[in-house]
Amino acid sequence: MICGGFGGHQPANEEVQQLCDKVKASVENVKNTSYEVFLAVTYKSQVVAGTNFDIKVHVGGEDHINIRVFRPLPCHNREVELTAVDGQKVDSKPILGVPELQQQQLLQ
Repeated sequence: MICGGFGGHQPANEEVQQLCDKVKASVENVKNTSYEVFLAVTYKSQVVAGTNFDIKVHVGGEDHINIRVFRPLPCHNREVELTAVDGQKVDSKPILGVPELQQQQLLQ
């Protein structure tokens, strides 16, 4: 692990699925759609003043999206927040990092 950087990809676990469940409505709002399927597949995390999670989410059929969720430190008494949505089919692509997500958003 790189100090301040993202760790490697890992299979999603219950904690990551719970994060996805908390931001699902926000993702649907951003994407202007609703998802019957919203299952975390893989993730990587970065410890900052809290934790960033880049999560690959299966949204039905062959479709996947990448989302970034920020979980603040408990002492800040703030909720989990959605900070980025990729939205492209990424079944064969790795989870994108912040610079790639920002560039993708600029291109859209």
